[in-house]
Amino acid sequence: MRIVIVGGGKLGHQIARNMLERKYSVKLIEKDKLKCMRLANELDAEVICGDGTEIEVLDDAGTKNADCFIAVTGSDQDNLVASQLARKEFKAGKVIARANDPRNLAALRKLGADIAVSSTEIITNLIEQEVDVSKMHLLATLNKGKAGICAITLPRNTALDGVQLREITLPKGSLIISVVRGDSMMIPNGFTVIRANDEIVAVCENKTQKELMGILGAQKE
Repeated sequence: MRIVIVGGGKLGHQIARNMLERKYSVKLIEKDKLKCMRLANELDAEVICGDGTEIEVLDDAGTKNADCFIAVTGSDQDNLVASQLARKEFKAGKVIARANDPRNLAALRKLGADIAVSSTEIITNLIEQEVDVSKMHLLATLNKGKAGICAITLPRNTALDGVQLREITLPKGSLIISVVRGDSMMIPNGFTVIRANDEIVAVCENKTQKELMGILGAQKE
């Protein structure tokens, strides 16, 4: 897997180290020259000294061929710009951005990144998931990043259309807490009937996230 990381601070350094340990190809962009020297000495990765909000720098880092692009600078504005360029100009496979201020999560999701999060553990998990996590939005983290509140919109041809919640076997450690249908929100019970295009909000542990996505994202054959 080819990964491009913008931001060589503590978070970017840790993610790069985690990914290198998993034998992924990592390129790290950082505009501070002293940080670049330290990162180059400490990591077995290509470190590019430059501004990750500039097209030329992103091009040099191979963003066009990146399977995953991660913007984790200390500036949410820079993370937004870098994410927009990676997604729109370079068509990077998966774009993940860090929100330093939780109030900026919605803007990052809407305008830049496929996924906006604020936890090292969750970012690492998202990179490694085989499911299409771009269909799911992380609304909040719980228990120091070990769990989260997630939302997913059921596909038009969902296999769950017309099914009652009590008929769905959810993974251990997960719970559906609301169903949004059009302009209405329901607090569900076992008799609540699920429909196509419903937005399902659930609490789940990170380890059950992939299984939950598989169940909620199932489509009719």
